Amino acid sequence: MSKPNPDTSFHQTSLPTAISNDRSPHSTDDFDLATANLTKRNGCPTTYSEKTTVIEDSEESIGGASSKPTYDHTQRKLKPRHIQLIGIGGTIGTALYVQIGKSLIKGGPGSLFLAFSICNAACNLRSRSSSPLRLAEMVTYLPISSPFIRFAGRYVDEAFGVAAGYNFFIFEAALVPFEITACNMIINYWSDVIPVSGIIVIVLVLYILLNVFAVQWYGESEFWLALSKVLLSIGLIIFTFIVMLGGNPKGDRFGFRYWNEPGAFAEYYETGDLGRWLGFLACLIQASFTIAGPDYVSMAAGEAVNPRAVLPRTYNGIFYRLTAFFVLGVLCIGILVPHNDPTMAEAFAKGLPGAAASPYVIAMDRLGIPILPHIVNAMILLAAFSAGNSYVYCASRSLYGLALDGKAPRLFTKCTKRGVPIYCVSVVMLIALLAFLQVSNSASVVLDWFVNLVTASQLINFSVITFTYTRFRKAIIAQGIPRESLPYQSWWQPYTAYIALVSTTVMAFVGGYTVFLPGNWDIPTFLFSYTMIGVFPVLYCAWKFVRRTKTKKPEEVDLVTGLDEIEEYERNYIPEKPR
Repeated sequence: MSKPNPDTSFHQTSLPTAISNDRSPHSTDDFDLATANLTKRNGCPTTYSEKTTVIEDSEESIGGASSKPTYDHTQRKLKPRHIQLIGIGGTIGTALYVQIGKSLIKGGPGSLFLAFSICNAACNLRSRSSSPLRLAEMVTYLPISSPFIRFAGRYVDEAFGVAAGYNFFIFEAALVPFEITACNMIINYWSDVIPVSGIIVIVLVLYILLNVFAVQWYGESEFWLALSKVLLSIGLIIFTFIVMLGGNPKGDRFGFRYWNEPGAFAEYYETGDLGRWLGFLACLIQASFTIAGPDYVSMAAGEAVNPRAVLPRTYNGIFYRLTAFFVLGVLCIGILVPHNDPTMAEAFAKGLPGAAASPYVIAMDRLGIPILPHIVNAMILLAAFSAGNSYVYCASRSLYGLALDGKAPRLFTKCTKRGVPIYCVSVVMLIALLAFLQVSNSASVVLDWFVNLVTASQLINFSVITFTYTRFRKAIIAQGIPRESLPYQSWWQPYTAYIALVSTTVMAFVGGYTVFLPGNWDIPTFLFSYTMIGVFPVLYCAWKFVRRTKTKKPEEVDLVTGLDEIEEYERNYIPEKPR
């Protein structure tokens, strides 16, 4: 794995001369005065300490062309253990435990395993090599709030950053009602006595409590919720190993039986090789929706304590976590249940709730294992709730980042006394009300709507991330900044970045392919699959036309602003003594 540069001090980083000479000096008095003025203006405390940092960045006022200083006044209170599990919290949800069964039906265990292995490899090419949101190389260089959104405009083009920012915001915000809908389905596995609207209100209130009162509440809650996912994933992998070797009430030593009969590759829509290819493609699209992780780590960069030391260690663990939870997870599913299982097919066809459609629970029922299905359903509920909690955090911080750079109303830069961007969280909660769609529609139908929308948006996000990194790389070369001076260097550049860029761009257009197959045209499916592919260029062109922005040349890219404050924070950082 890539390692932090051993020659770089994380407490007082020595930056190249090219940066130091171009940087505007800030005296301590000026820094304190700016902080005091910000506190007056926004009512947000920005006391400078080992837990709080103020980052200066440039922003254009929405109402005019003049530039004004912008301050990132969230508070650094997320500890290493929080950061380590935030990536897991936003990654593992119902898609891995329940929705994955649909892909098993379409492609079979072989296609599912291959698809997730390929997407896992591609994701790790991105996570170690190509984006300010996902990659340690970018984020540890300048760990600020919403790095991907702000760097896209800073390193490429302001209009590009606007389109990327709103795409990511829509992507994250749409996942909140997705997980709320999933929570309702999971609870209905036990009983449908509680009204749908009641469950939605309860989940919304809990998200508000965890995200509004203080960032450490989010970090602490997400730590324990994500830990439950880790235990569930490990437990299910161990369960699979035991029962496949005969450790079940029936004593059935089935091993890889279902890979031989009915087979490893299922046919989807067509027969023969074409049908198997379409099945694999369906699995690849599901993997594109399911696999993520480093995104959520990077979104916490502006609120992480000692980020240049903490984040590299976190990124280095991403490969192993993704491989264990996703690749081994889908391998287990293919071992436990045949792709033509009638119970699983009926569960998805009828939209049965929660764990009733989970391949793990179906396998437990077939093997005559009692009680455990209810425990798994409870753990899946925690997984869905935790994922939604992460999406509220990431969506609100992405809108906050847009506002800091003048791409959203200035109102959204305001924080509470504890450093929470309250109006950003409020907007996300309003979007979460879309979960009430399931009151008048089937919950499974609503889930499919959100899956289609989010998959396209996420693939666009992957492409933007990778392209932004290629521009960053060209900028540091043009400005004479050696990569060895960065706190973290990724592998095999720029080749892995271009591979990831091509693969994610192609997948973005392929994502809704089923709607073009004979007899499958469906307007809602088409719109949810391709809306964001149309919205992104519209946002880009509109902002570029109105603001007359230009694509930035590598030598003109701003690689300096904000570094002074990061270094000041590092010099003043005092590690907390363990209790």
